[in-house]
Amino acid sequence: MPKYKIAWLPGDGVGGEVLQAARIVLDRLGLDAEYLPGDIGWEFWRQEGDPLPGRTIELLKQVDAALFGAITSKPAREAAGELAPRLRDEGLVYRSPIVRLRQLFDLYVCLRPCRAFAGNPLNTREGIDLVIFRENTEDLYAGVEFHPVPQTLSRLLEEISPSFAPFKGLAPDQWAISCKINSRKGSERIIRAAFEFARQHRRRRVTVVHKANVVRATDGLFLEAARSIAADYPDIPWDHANVDAMAMWLLKNPLDYDVLVAPNLFGDIVSDLCAQMVGGLGFACSGNIGDRLAVFEPTHGSAPKYVGQSKVNPIATVLAAKMMLDYLSEDRKSQRLEEAVGQVIRDGRVRTYDMGGAGTTLQMAEAIAGKL
Repeated sequence: MPKYKIAWLPGDGVGGEVLQAARIVLDRLGLDAEYLPGDIGWEFWRQEGDPLPGRTIELLKQVDAALFGAITSKPAREAAGELAPRLRDEGLVYRSPIVRLRQLFDLYVCLRPCRAFAGNPLNTREGIDLVIFRENTEDLYAGVEFHPVPQTLSRLLEEISPSFAPFKGLAPDQWAISCKINSRKGSERIIRAAFEFARQHRRRRVTVVHKANVVRATDGLFLEAARSIAADYPDIPWDHANVDAMAMWLLKNPLDYDVLVAPNLFGDIVSDLCAQMVGGLGFACSGNIGDRLAVFEPTHGSAPKYVGQSKVNPIATVLAAKMMLDYLSEDRKSQRLEEAVGQVIRDGRVRTYDMGGAGTTLQMAEAIAGKL
């Protein structure tokens, strides 16, 4: 009987191709695992009205981890227009399946390592080694949104908030509202996860990213939680900065930073900035981690224009598989895989289109497997 059960979630577009590449590498490593296919993505929305079917949720309750390919998401009205005709009058509303996964399984840590591999022609600077902890279930991604806005909500905001005055009297369909919701529990646990990581891996510093000077209630609570948690880690230096300043200083002095932690939206933005500095989305891997399940993925989209061309760089997915190995405590296999990726990048014999080469998705996977 295999040691691990891994949910295999290709998703949409090039998701199947990059997961095929990851499988080549995992098989070469000899990971003792059973890979269980799961349904997720746009076709299941179109044909069933649910991009995350119940059978996939049940599958995820039975596995040790999951590897996920890519997802297509579209605005609600466009999504409704692509439903099969028999479903269009059912009042179905599209929600991103990956956001739903994070909330259903409380995958509250989004872990985004961004390392500049030596010899990568896309590095903005050698030596960058950043780790971003992004809160993964709250903030503006909580999904509490209204358009049109109910009159009861409009009247309540008018009554309790002086700042609402400029919006008074707007017709319900002439404005929209998305709620930025941050809890003390959610803030404290992502910040603690960042400090624990810094201590365990002997990192130099934790930087808390926020906008508490303007978004005073929610980001003020986040910063307050950071001060409280930091007191438990006197051995870990820490500081904090506004997200706009961080975007500037990260680009100018990336080697000054180490572990970053942020609320959901700012963490999303900052992690993509960091990813671009080490090669772009072809190198950007991510872990959605909770107390009972973890889902690992590349952060690029489904790239429909490249489907079937074996063109997309699979390194992000291979590094997501490496993160999965870390999660499973397969430390030696994880180390070997990271070293193999580094060797292929440094050698430069196989490069995908984004790296200025003509190598295919599978050729890159085979090159990495060859180093194993």
